[in-house]
Amino acid sequence: MSKTIPVNLFLLFLTVNAFAQNPLIMDQFTADPTARVFNGKLYVFPSHDIVPPKEKGRAEWFNMADYHVFSSENLTHWTDHGKILDQKDVPWADPEAYSMWAPDAVSKNGKYYFYFPTRLKEGGDGENGFSIGVAVADKPEGPYKPQPNHIEKVEGIDPNVFIDKDGQAYLYWSRGQIYGAKLKDNMLELDSEIKTFEEIPQKGHIEGPFVFEKNETYYMTYPHVANNTERLEYGTSDNPMGPFTHQGVIMDESASGTWTNHHSIVNYQDQWYLFYHDNDLSPDFDKNRSIRADSLFFEENGDIKKVIPTKRGVGITSSTSEIQIDRYSAKSNYGAASVFLDRLDPFLGWKVVLNKPDAWVRYNKVDFGTEGPKNVKIRARSLTGCRVALKLPGDNEMEISEVIIPKGGEWGEFTAPVNNGITAVQDMLVQLKNGAGVEVDWVQFEK
Repeated sequence: MSKTIPVNLFLLFLTVNAFAQNPLIMDQFTADPTARVFNGKLYVFPSHDIVPPKEKGRAEWFNMADYHVFSSENLTHWTDHGKILDQKDVPWADPEAYSMWAPDAVSKNGKYYFYFPTRLKEGGDGENGFSIGVAVADKPEGPYKPQPNHIEKVEGIDPNVFIDKDGQAYLYWSRGQIYGAKLKDNMLELDSEIKTFEEIPQKGHIEGPFVFEKNETYYMTYPHVANNTERLEYGTSDNPMGPFTHQGVIMDESASGTWTNHHSIVNYQDQWYLFYHDNDLSPDFDKNRSIRADSLFFEENGDIKKVIPTKRGVGITSSTSEIQIDRYSAKSNYGAASVFLDRLDPFLGWKVVLNKPDAWVRYNKVDFGTEGPKNVKIRARSLTGCRVALKLPGDNEMEISEVIIPKGGEWGEFTAPVNNGITAVQDMLVQLKNGAGVEVDWVQFEK
């Protein structure tokens, strides 16, 4: 998947990642995504994994010095609004802790409140040295101004704020266990005693609370190491302060072996989504992570259906964009794989390798518009030469184009006409029709 980041000429330093698949952000490491809907647009507030400067931070651990915020109206084109807060700007924090971990953001009283954990000056080791601060802005994308002091009596990480229908706000956080308390109307101070949610499973590491409400039921969701690595679990209650009854697993342990997962759940345009992270861009080091999103569904009784992670993710891809088929929805059980274009530069993304006749990948939800494309262009290479077929999956698997990839092994862009006047949103198959093998970077249709 080659990286295409056009510059927004109107807003300096903003970039648009034109991807409708996982991971969502391809030009930096991101983790711990909190997704929120503000003013009809979806915003994601993640943490920002980095490689720290030499002799700074902890080389084999998590290193986070600042935060960015991203937004989208269609879950396909993501805008990076740039840095919204840096560890050096927080008056009470250790300016070289590299501990700006999982954040949250909410809106109330016409203001936007950004909650973040970091290590206190002279905080010492462990999560006891952390507290949670608040930065305030007039717009979701900032700029955010950090408050001079952290929230009194709060020790720990992973802040989550839930605002109930009556306007009462609650703060949740973790430090070995999950804690919670009411917030005052100023959103900056606690307004009740701190509760420890002892009904949440106590065996195994637990963190990252995220609370939401649906149909008068309150859902407490959290990562939990029940076996080897973190999986996402949840409980339910009729009160935002519990007690919560454990219900089950939202997402199993990562197949990649990534030790952490951290998430949020949001309803956007009448569809629920799970935002989470994995180590897509850093398979050999799971402290550099990347945020993802997949659709989430409920049973009729309110139970959450388990979410299976996908490469394809969410959003509809325009046929005239460079369709990154390496983020496929499905593939044949032989002769098809997705690998990095260059392992030394993972931000360049992936390619599809088809090395057996009839091997294929399927990419769902391509928008061909109201007027069918005339041509298709494929960036590919083949040592021996081959033919690649593009088809619409179904009972007849209608072929819409055949592209000849000449032998030679050099990357090139190869064009062929499109048949059958294809329109609307369709799924697409890319199949090796003949030849010993082909590598495909992207597919793009032309009107």
